Amino acid sequence: MRQKKISRKKMRLNKFIAESGITSRRKAEELIIQSRITVNSRTVTNLAHKIDPQKDEIMLDGEILTIRKHLYYLMNKPAGVVTTTSDEKKRKTVLDLVRTGERIYPVGRLDYNTTGVLFLTNDGDFSQLLTHPGNKIPREYDVKLDKSLNRDDSEKLLKGIYIKGVKGRFIKISKSVKNDFNQVRVTAVEGRNHFVKNMFGALGYKVIALNRVSYAGIRADIGKGEYRKLTDKEIKEIKNKYGK
Repeated sequence: MRQKKISRKKMRLNKFIAESGITSRRKAEELIIQSRITVNSRTVTNLAHKIDPQKDEIMLDGEILTIRKHLYYLMNKPAGVVTTTSDEKKRKTVLDLVRTGERIYPVGRLDYNTTGVLFLTNDGDFSQLLTHPGNKIPREYDVKLDKSLNRDDSEKLLKGIYIKGVKGRFIKISKSVKNDFNQVRVTAVEGRNHFVKNMFGALGYKVIALNRVSYAGIRADIGKGEYRKLTDKEIKEIKNKYGK
């Protein structure tokens, strides 16, 4: 009796790289194009290349990659910490605050002195879901300004203004402190670098303090500098609501 051959399940190389926990699938494509990925000691630059994760040896710059269990953390980022995996100036990074033996990385960035909700993960697709501009993930911020925000400027920010030739807008603005328009809460659905500061700066306001209150509906229910694992329910809700 002829024995059936066991078929191996192959996967796209960029997907494998993302699931190894080093970067998103989109960034993985850049690594492939840059000739930094080898499969069984041969450099691969074809983005459509498929591999057998059980059989093939995939390496990045000579380091073997393996698929890791996905981890998801929520941090309430404190001021004075950089949102990178390492810093050339030897400043403390958000990874210095997390105790884990696994390699993870922050989803997007918060400025050095910006505080609040930050996700860290080794799931490249989850990171891509949260940061892709087309998904319009809401981000809510408490903003302290150097002067009171007047009604005309508030309307301009809601209608939209141009920053470096690209239009941006807040979808909601309200007072974060009663009777004080020096402190406002804004909601945006994009995450360009310094977006909130640049929006206000374009109209002559200086942001004195900035705190991200929520991201994708998740709020920081922990103290500054603390972190916790996202619950399965939270992860599922984010993927179901914003995934395509």
